[in-house]
Amino acid sequence: MAAPLPGRCGFFVEKKKRFCKMIVGKGKRFCGEHATMEDGGSSSRRIVCPLDPKHTVAEDKLNKHLKKCNSREKPKPVYYVENINAGPADGEKTLPQVSLADCCRSELESLVDKLKTAVEGLQYDSEDSDLSHPVLQDELRNPKNGESAHKHLKQQSSILGHLEQLGLLRRGRCFVEFGAGRGKLSHWIHEALKTSEGNRTSEDLQMLLVERCSTRFKVDGKHQDASVQFERLQLDIQHLDLSKVPLLQHKKLPLVGVGKHLCGAATDLALCCLLETAGVGAKTEPPRKRLRPSEPPEPSPGDDGETALPPSGPGPVQGLALALCCHHRCEWRHYVGQRFFLQRGLGAAEFSAFCRMSSWATCGFRPANQDRPSKDLTNKGEDDDVHEPAEETDAVNSFLSAAERQQLGRLCKLLIDSGRRHFLKTRGLCSKLTHYVNPQVTLENVLLTAVPSSC
Repeated sequence: MAAPLPGRCGFFVEKKKRFCKMIVGKGKRFCGEHATMEDGGSSSRRIVCPLDPKHTVAEDKLNKHLKKCNSREKPKPVYYVENINAGPADGEKTLPQVSLADCCRSELESLVDKLKTAVEGLQYDSEDSDLSHPVLQDELRNPKNGESAHKHLKQQSSILGHLEQLGLLRRGRCFVEFGAGRGKLSHWIHEALKTSEGNRTSEDLQMLLVERCSTRFKVDGKHQDASVQFERLQLDIQHLDLSKVPLLQHKKLPLVGVGKHLCGAATDLALCCLLETAGVGAKTEPPRKRLRPSEPPEPSPGDDGETALPPSGPGPVQGLALALCCHHRCEWRHYVGQRFFLQRGLGAAEFSAFCRMSSWATCGFRPANQDRPSKDLTNKGEDDDVHEPAEETDAVNSFLSAAERQQLGRLCKLLIDSGRRHFLKTRGLCSKLTHYVNPQVTLENVLLTAVPSSC
């Protein structure tokens, strides 16, 4: 570029070999970051912001800047309760950290024996149920969507299909999306309900999106439908008290928890958040009867004029559907299935080892010394975490083939997820693990669903 663009900064960034693209003030040649380059040098010296070293500020305006800097510590929202969904921190520093690279062959063989004993009696293979929902069919057939977009649409379509099969995809409730990212799953839930029940807009619908990171290109802000309330909470699930969220306190709609690839411990934090710390009002409630297409819809509570005693917290939990991911990033402190492990004579040390071994389910198919699999096999996407390579040592490779490692990794995932199912059972929910998409779409293809037990 021979000259800066009109209205843009005239400072040439040597590293990028182009002019700065920041907009300048009227009559100015340089932006605020490069104001010291103005002729005459009359501008104040710029210093690094003490709150965030990624930007600078005029030295004589530092005090004013600190009061409005986006990196300043903001007041905590009313629903922030530090570590409310976390496990006890006692002994966390002395928690054994097991590394497979430090284990000898005999120790690894002992771990494998403990694993095989612990999974006896458990359902080895999840049910295969690759469903879809008609609201996404046009997008799935759209040639403008690339391979990555098509992969996410397939997963979202199947999750919606499972919600519908369980009788959860209905208006008159609040969908809480944990780890929402851009909010695409909530978007399609809203689109499905708008399409299938467009004549029932009088029923309330709430979409609560929980995401700890600041996310670009969010889709929830584009919805202008007056019959649905979208709200986004930028907060770690670990510190979220659902019973104090104003949106949930107002109408107390029944809750449905959803999530697409809740990485590691985030799944346990979400289960705890939804079923333990949501307050007295978040008790489970049997789902409504599934209707035939010819049957009229069931009236919502209160439609027949009967008055019910409102709960003190949010509405009851009617079910959940969480796509699981990255078991190697689980933590014993947050794990909701600790009692399940202890009942099988296992503890934190075995849990730590099994978490690391679980990555063999997605990386264990590689023969020794083979390069890391390509991006499409590591399940990398806009909403998914990059899979870390499994720990492969000489001791492992000496007595376990790639196929055996892959099978053991699946057993580790099964054992960890069975602990979560045990937790759900103790909270009055009947749960199931399902392969909701083909492994060619994503290797992390297990969906955890649950609804209140009918018995």
